[in-house]
Amino acid sequence: MATLHERKAYRAQVLRALYEATEGNRLLGITGAEIGSALQVPGQDLAAACTYLAGEGLITVDWEPGNTPAMVTLTHQGLRLMEAEEEEHG
Repeated sequence: MATLHERKAYRAQVLRALYEATEGNRLLGITGAEIGSALQVPGQDLAAACTYLAGEGLITVDWEPGNTPAMVTLTHQGLRLMEAEEEEHG
């Protein structure tokens, strides 16, 4: 099981990967498999990160059987957060 520090890092990485892959377009999404392979996040930790982010209202997730994220998209709130971070960090 991941530590708190690792879980927070996974959440940030998932959100950043989603934002970059969709170029900030809420109409686009990427598969959980794409996120997992790009970030090398273990499946259980990817599912936990997606569950957390969805609970915070930052992403939406379509789930496959076995608690695997099939398709992940940004919400309006998630997009606003990522744009604010981009503006802040240049």
